[in-house]
Amino acid sequence: MPKPDCEHIRDMMKKKKMMILVVNFNPFCWLRQRLAFHGHDESKDSSNRGNFLELLRFLTDHNEDINVVTFDNAPGNLQMTSNEIKKEIVSCVAIETTNIIINEMGDVLFSLLINESHDISVKEQMVVVLRYVDKNGYVVERFIGIEHITSTTSISLKEALDRLFSKHGLSMSRLRGQGYDGASNMQGEFNGLKALILEDNKCPYFIHCFAHQLQLALISVAKKH
Repeated sequence: MPKPDCEHIRDMMKKKKMMILVVNFNPFCWLRQRLAFHGHDESKDSSNRGNFLELLRFLTDHNEDINVVTFDNAPGNLQMTSNEIKKEIVSCVAIETTNIIINEMGDVLFSLLINESHDISVKEQMVVVLRYVDKNGYVVERFIGIEHITSTTSISLKEALDRLFSKHGLSMSRLRGQGYDGASNMQGEFNGLKALILEDNKCPYFIHCFAHQLQLALISVAKKH
């Protein structure tokens, strides 16, 4: 029997420990504590390298088992601290979370809440939230994604919504409510998103978003006073 390569085994165990640490540490920062990963300056000379690296440094300073597999003690190609690695892990967590939501819904009837705006890079995007009654009888709202759209026309929004429904196996026939702001591309009687959805399913009752109504009322009052 060939003699086992102890050095290789130790190296593999070290890599596995680093993977487990980062995979568990990332969701803690991002999901549970709602902390931003990136720092303004993540260089080694920076006084504040951002939440992720600073918390990881704190762990290495107080736990020797972690210290031996992180930062300078880890192989150069296995630092697991790059922005790309963090984004990939967050994407995986997002996929798993969304799958849990879809499985929790089962075949229940649901309503749709949508808002569209542009991000800091002026790219248009559509936020989608589902509202339904869970198996315990509680009304819940679940954010299921942000869809980037080519434009804010009702047709573009409907195409993005159809792709999202197809991706998660949702059926338009189970839709019973829809809530948006008062823009013409959203609630237009003939060509708005509301009208396009009603062409596929006559059941979804439309409600003008109460938060948007309140915003319009406050703007009106502010202008008069």
